[in-house]
Amino acid sequence: MKIAIIILNWNGKKLLEQFLPSVLKFSKEAEIYVADNASTDDSIAFIKSNYSKIKIIKNECNYGFAKGYNEAVKNLEEDVFCFLNNDIEVSENWLIPIINYYKTNKFFSIVQPKILDYKDKTKFEYAGAAGGFLDKFGYPYCKGRIFNTIEKDKGQYNKKENIFWASGACLFINADLFRKLKGFDESFFAHMEEIDLCWRAQNFGYVINYIPDSVVYHLGGATLEHTNPRKTFLNFRNSLFTLVKNAKGNIFYLVFIRLILDGIAGLKFLLELKPTHTLAIIKAHISFYYNLLRLVKQRKDIQPSVKYYKKPSIVLLYFLKKKTTFNSL
Repeated sequence: MKIAIIILNWNGKKLLEQFLPSVLKFSKEAEIYVADNASTDDSIAFIKSNYSKIKIIKNECNYGFAKGYNEAVKNLEEDVFCFLNNDIEVSENWLIPIINYYKTNKFFSIVQPKILDYKDKTKFEYAGAAGGFLDKFGYPYCKGRIFNTIEKDKGQYNKKENIFWASGACLFINADLFRKLKGFDESFFAHMEEIDLCWRAQNFGYVINYIPDSVVYHLGGATLEHTNPRKTFLNFRNSLFTLVKNAKGNIFYLVFIRLILDGIAGLKFLLELKPTHTLAIIKAHISFYYNLLRLVKQRKDIQPSVKYYKKPSIVLLYFLKKKTTFNSL
């Protein structure tokens, strides 16, 4: 079995300097690629000068996360793809549990390792933590992270188990399955495209796994910080995209409630004197309406079939009932 580690890069020379050494040192079982989204810094020159073993894939322009990876893997022949952010430090032997999983599971699926915070390695990291889930209204949360509350890693999530979505910060997927799913949905550009991918995989009957014996450390926010309105726009819009495409049940009721909740979030941003984020939500809704017919058509092609939530409303549990850890839900 051959593994391709694909690191998407856009003007990330400083991150490559910081994080490539661990990937090179501890990933001898894999072929390593850097897929460059038409960087204007000297990322490519840096790689060529310092890491001759790394293969470079040059994308024609900045395609974002989704299309950037889709383009990068078109001509790869490995059996498993690992989509790895350029701000991740990997640990020694991190690939071994993943390789063992794929060797012993004939029904290939999507896999996520344990993701801890690079800045404080005792804590889980925001983007994925110990595996992701959704509530009834499509709000994502993780074992180890609910909204902005991050848990310390005390071994409480050291059990290998199924999750609903794997983080795009470090995601393994069988290459044939990725092609069967036609890759990431490029209309997302970035953010939540991995949730959409995992949801579509489950509609085909595949499972998503969390492998805690494999550990990586994520810096996070290296491309878009959490405080960036562009991130707010993409998260709110793409969450609605994902629901319409994949959610089983009465989609009109679900989207109606979600739009109301989004409006409340917009008012909250106003009260916090963050009007650019309120505007980002409004723009997200406009973009959603513009794309609605296309999304409905995609929904008909996907034929949603799986229940996607364990908890009815993470907003209610977190903000009103003060349930701030996964095990307290």
